[in-house]
Amino acid sequence: MSFEKWQQQLKNATGFSDKELAWETQEGISLHPLYTLNDLPIDSAKDTFPGQFPFLRGPYAAMYSSRPWTVRQYAGFSTATESNAFYRRALDAGQQGISVAFDLPTHRGYDSDHPRVVGDVGKAGVAIDSVEDMKILFNEIPLDKVSVSMTMNGAVLPVLAAFIVAAEEQGVKAEQLRGTIQNDILKEFMVRNTYIYPPKPSMRITQDIMTFCAHKMPKFNSVSISGYHMQEAGADAALELAYTLADGLSYAKLAIEGGLDIDEIAPRLSFFFGIGLSFYIEVAKLRAARKLWAELIQEFNPKNPKSFQLRTHCQTSGWSLVAQDPMNNIVRTTIEAMAAVMGGTQSLHTNSFDEALALPSNDSARIALNTQLILQHETLITKVIDPWGGSYFMENLTVELIEKAKEYLKEIQQQGGMIAAIEAGIPQRRIQASAALRQARIDSGEDVIIGLNAYQMENPTHETPVRNINVEEVRRQQLASLQVLRAARNEQKVESALKVLIEAASPSSTRENNLLYLAIEAMRCRCTLGEVSAALESVWGRYRAPTNFVDGIYGARMQKEKSSEHSQEWLVLKNDLAIFLQKHGRPPRILIAKMGQDGHDRGAKVIASAFADLGFDVDLSPLFATPEEVCQQAIDNDVHVIGVSSQAGGHQILVPELLQKLTASGSSTLVVVGGIIPAEDEKELLRIGVKSVLGPGTPITHAARSVLDALSKLAQRGVL
Repeated sequence: MSFEKWQQQLKNATGFSDKELAWETQEGISLHPLYTLNDLPIDSAKDTFPGQFPFLRGPYAAMYSSRPWTVRQYAGFSTATESNAFYRRALDAGQQGISVAFDLPTHRGYDSDHPRVVGDVGKAGVAIDSVEDMKILFNEIPLDKVSVSMTMNGAVLPVLAAFIVAAEEQGVKAEQLRGTIQNDILKEFMVRNTYIYPPKPSMRITQDIMTFCAHKMPKFNSVSISGYHMQEAGADAALELAYTLADGLSYAKLAIEGGLDIDEIAPRLSFFFGIGLSFYIEVAKLRAARKLWAELIQEFNPKNPKSFQLRTHCQTSGWSLVAQDPMNNIVRTTIEAMAAVMGGTQSLHTNSFDEALALPSNDSARIALNTQLILQHETLITKVIDPWGGSYFMENLTVELIEKAKEYLKEIQQQGGMIAAIEAGIPQRRIQASAALRQARIDSGEDVIIGLNAYQMENPTHETPVRNINVEEVRRQQLASLQVLRAARNEQKVESALKVLIEAASPSSTRENNLLYLAIEAMRCRCTLGEVSAALESVWGRYRAPTNFVDGIYGARMQKEKSSEHSQEWLVLKNDLAIFLQKHGRPPRILIAKMGQDGHDRGAKVIASAFADLGFDVDLSPLFATPEEVCQQAIDNDVHVIGVSSQAGGHQILVPELLQKLTASGSSTLVVVGGIIPAEDEKELLRIGVKSVLGPGTPITHAARSVLDALSKLAQRGVL
């Protein structure tokens, strides 16, 4: 049958031509219902093999046919003792490597007794204040045999130093350690926000770690360049691909400037991508990343073939998990895991189904682990290398994605590189715009999410049990450990070690000491993580990112999709806000606040963008604000309502404190809370005076209506 005859049959069957049935992805790539030999790019899989340049079909010749990908579940629970128990159970159950999640105070360089971290200790990961905590974390885990990955960037110096000292005291030398430290500070300034110092000194830390690892830790990857957090912040696949590789090029240049040869550093670079539900796109993204990296790294003239190989860890999407009907998330994670494997990842983390509600329970973590083991042992997936290679469609899509990424790479290059682009806010704005567009597509019903905006359960039969961290108890334990540590150590040695660090960090210093060497000495003296971080902060200061958001993206999409229920509600809301303005002389003013040390600001910025498009007057609090600071900003800016965005559980302590501050100041400002809020927390927040709780997946039109109705009731009582 000819292509023309098929086209006619398609037209007869559907009433549409193949061009009319094409659709556009969020990346702006047009996909067609059928691909043929004519769509196969000249430069495709037929011209290459796995393990050969440009590594389109995989970085290694054998891939999974000789050994499956590494199962590496990312986890950290409150205390080092509890996390250690989890790691040992996971290793016994078939996990092949450890991936450590640290709590937010640790990320931000604070000890657990710092006053700014009262609501965050042990939330979203394990609290590490010292070498003693690190020794407990890896107790009875053979660090010369088990590969350890640590997601750490801001406080990377004391964390890596504590790990090295803990291993040393276990009898394992630095050169025996295997694993990866993320050490990707550029991504932090772009999306994740767990930075501490300004960009320039932060890059010095990255450089010193790369140099130390190249010379002293040959089995350890000194940088893991992360696109995962970009995807979680809203980046589409083309943005994630381009910016991740641009960051990788920046680190390669940094290493060379520090005196390393490209062949010393490039083979030790690893990458980290997020895997969402756009199955075909995600498979193509990993194939495209390998080919594009092999081409880009050529500018440094490497001689070692391994320098051209992009090796990657992947993690299934956290953002794609839905709180409504959460058992569906098991299916979502499985599909994402299959995309990562078919794209050729070297290791994989699968998220637990309940992570849209809270930290994973032991049962959900076991299901997530078994998802990978089932794929490895109960299917034939591992038997074939690059099963999509040669597909007319996949080869075409891979090239399309490469071309899209090249457009963004060119923009970064024209700006003068990634650091200059970040300082100009270019990648931040593009990612925020992508996040706003994605949310509008969901809220308008254009993108279907089962259980959220389609096929919802009418009467949910049960609540999913979730893990709850007792922050006050964890903090009490950490404070007790810190007291014991400080009582037993030699304070003179501590002060001397910190003084040397300060001198080495000073711009006027003539010392050329590697900062990681000095941090190791400090941790041997039992300096704490917070003390090492504060010593460097005394020289470099603590960085504060500008608070801004994009506008116009969400509203334009909602107005385009006029047929949906939420789009109709959008138009009604805009009219009601215009009436509010006419009646009260100003629009309703809302302060979107992030309190505590959680830097995930996708939700806060999407809400800010959408509310501004509706007609609200929107302020953003700086990241990492205290309840007292938020209260004062609300009073100073005369806002009607504070919208608290919470993702890491800090609302349990921080929101009650905010309400107390507002009451003490005599303010009538309303408080609403949105984000990952377990059902029991929602009840308690409403009881203590929060006006409404808007859980994950709440359409923005519903959130805005809730706020506007509450304000209208206040106005009727003459309180506004």
